[in-house]
Amino acid sequence: MQVVIVANAPQFDATPFRDLLARADLVIAADGGGNALHAINVAPHVVIGDLDSLTPAAEAFAVAAGAAIIRHPPEKDEIDLELALLHAVQCGADHIDILGAIGGRWDQSLANVALLALPELQSCRVRLLDVDQEAFLVRVHLTIIGTPGDTVSLLPIGGAAHGITTVGLQYALTNASLSFERTRGVSNVITGVPAEVSLREGMLLVIRQWSGAEVRSKGGSPTG
Repeated sequence: MQVVIVANAPQFDATPFRDLLARADLVIAADGGGNALHAINVAPHVVIGDLDSLTPAAEAFAVAAGAAIIRHPPEKDEIDLELALLHAVQCGADHIDILGAIGGRWDQSLANVALLALPELQSCRVRLLDVDQEAFLVRVHLTIIGTPGDTVSLLPIGGAAHGITTVGLQYALTNASLSFERTRGVSNVITGVPAEVSLREGMLLVIRQWSGAEVRSKGGSPTG
């Protein structure tokens, strides 16, 4: 099941992602993410969160379209995007694209990146997606479907990563280690496709950036 989650980002414009949203089996608005969907007249299937950021007009639009409204109390341990991710897993998601998760408040953006490491997501392909870049997590092995010339950065998350081996990247790594506080893995380049990354210990955040502003919603999805 392919799920698209729209996070709450006041300045986020969902227009470039219309095709991706139309193809999704399930569209979830994490609280104020429903505002961005309302702005382009696309109704979510589910709205989840404490709904403190969702406008009355966006909520009414979602309800009129038959969306399920899952309201949580403001005093909760999870941010709305975490609730949306857990709900997607419960619904049987195996591919999740997250829109509007980066930008705005630094604490929220960093927390959204950290959510990729949720143990509940181990069996899912999950990426943070913007108009010209994507981010996803490697736990063991990943094939990166990209284009020669794409910029790829490998960033350890949650501590150092060890036993890293790459294929198809300009600056090759063979059984290497990357430290959380060092920048060795930043700004590599795809030279052969498909590129591959594997590791023995730890987790790697992979960020791929491509030229131009075209949304590669028909490809570029991480696999592995």
